[in-house]
Amino acid sequence: MMKKLLFTCILLLVASFSWAQQISAYGGLSMPLGTYKGNIGRAEPGYHAGIAIDHHFKAGKWGLGIDGRFLNHNIRKFDSVFFSNGYIAANYDNHPSFQHIGLSIGPSYKNSLGSLDLEAFLRGGVLFQGFPKYQQSVYINQAVGPALRLFDNQYTDNPKRISKALMGLGGFRLSYRLNANWGVFLQADYLRSFGKSFAGDSSEFHVLRYQEKKAITAADVFAVKDDRITNLSDFYEEVPLSQKTFVQAVNVAAGIRFSFGRQSKKQKEAVSSVVKSPISPINTAPKDILVVVKDKQTGLALSGVKVVISRAGQEEISLSNANGEADKVRAAQRGKYEISALKNGIAAEKVLIMESDFDKSGSLIYKEIYHDDPRFTLIGETIRANDNAKLPGISTVLTNTASNKNMSQISDAEAKFVYQLEQASDYQVVANQSGKFSQTEDISTKGLDRSKTLYVTLKLGISNLDAGAVFVLKNIHYDFDQSFIRPDAKRILDNVWNVMQQNPSLRIELSSHTDSRGKDAYNMVLSQKRAESAVDYLVSKGISRDRMEAKGYGESRLLNKCGNGVECDEAIHQENRRTEIKVLKY
Repeated sequence: MMKKLLFTCILLLVASFSWAQQISAYGGLSMPLGTYKGNIGRAEPGYHAGIAIDHHFKAGKWGLGIDGRFLNHNIRKFDSVFFSNGYIAANYDNHPSFQHIGLSIGPSYKNSLGSLDLEAFLRGGVLFQGFPKYQQSVYINQAVGPALRLFDNQYTDNPKRISKALMGLGGFRLSYRLNANWGVFLQADYLRSFGKSFAGDSSEFHVLRYQEKKAITAADVFAVKDDRITNLSDFYEEVPLSQKTFVQAVNVAAGIRFSFGRQSKKQKEAVSSVVKSPISPINTAPKDILVVVKDKQTGLALSGVKVVISRAGQEEISLSNANGEADKVRAAQRGKYEISALKNGIAAEKVLIMESDFDKSGSLIYKEIYHDDPRFTLIGETIRANDNAKLPGISTVLTNTASNKNMSQISDAEAKFVYQLEQASDYQVVANQSGKFSQTEDISTKGLDRSKTLYVTLKLGISNLDAGAVFVLKNIHYDFDQSFIRPDAKRILDNVWNVMQQNPSLRIELSSHTDSRGKDAYNMVLSQKRAESAVDYLVSKGISRDRMEAKGYGESRLLNKCGNGVECDEAIHQENRRTEIKVLKY
């Protein structure tokens, strides 16, 4: 049934070429809305492309059009959550995206002024939907072998992965005629599906989710007996929540248009009237519009800000570049425009362009819009530790040390990652990727003045877990003459725990070293106790003891010349007081 319907729609689209007066090809950005974008559909902004075929009747304004398009929206993937004896992760059974084909037909209206055509259209038809399939599951670690998948806490529940629905489509198209046949245009429209079912298919996207009773933390333990979680009701509701969403999106595109035949008599008269009209004292010449986004508190240019320049329902949407500049609007017609800007969920105060701005000299209207986000921006870069080369595609985790709130992000093609930091707060950043190791880097906004500082920068060194590799664990400290693990040291060891979890075949030596002060034998004993305390902490979090060796070296492996009897500054002694991990096997 699905194939027959799709084949019939395609035949209709092909047959329409015989009566077409105008064919338009377009492509651009597609932005999901509502629950389709929210926690049910989890759809992200994507792309769309299509072909529109229009036939205008004798009067030249009203017509009938057919639209065929493809839409792709990736889904937001779930972050992994680790707890004491396992983790929560998602598996994707197919490509993690929504992929739709829409075929629709309906009336259109066109009005021309000189070389400009403004078209409005309304369509109805069928949306052939391709849904993603995934499960988010609870895994319990075993002493030997892979973790057991014991419970699916959220998963798709669609009767069919490929389904169909009724759809509606409405929008506007602003075209500029290059000559009698060819033109270019900008288009904005709204698309959504309707109804619960169509032609025997469920038209909505289905998700089943067990609601959490409380947030799951690293300290939580899932009790297991006979491959069954016995305390599951402590964490999740017993009855799953069934959720559904229809598809809806706002689409913005640019395209090229081909018109068959010559201009109609009415169009020629419209062009002629524009040419022959007397010169008006009002300046009607189009102007370019340039918008620059700046940080309100420092006056610095802001990149990556979503800028919307709108007039009469038409929108120009772009992201500001490194100089804070949004895409320039070319040959904007005289009128009133509204400029808005959004970054990190915070909107800037809107700016207006008035008709009087078109009366000023020059061919460019320049406007600044100020974004006011009280947070600092961390711009990080993942690099190879041994030669500082850029290393893209690395998963990073930012932790607020006061609230223990985590955020994750993957460095982009330029090896960059960006986080927003609250004022007067301490954070830690670490890599979180199988086969890789990074130090736990401390970042603080305490003492920084937001009116003077916007950006905080960091280079995060990444190393491979090669056999024989040795890493000094930064910022692990012990109280004087003590071997117990302090709270600040636990955060560093949690990074080691995460590395061990992600790499089940990894075996390490965890060693402790002292400076030369004190008796040699005493330092050897103290360092052994400290190394054993670190290993005991990791064992308490579920790492098998046979994967780790605790070794105290005392002052036998100094990194500098500050041996017995040599006077050195405290900072030089500090270099020798360290905790290291050595990869024994991977």
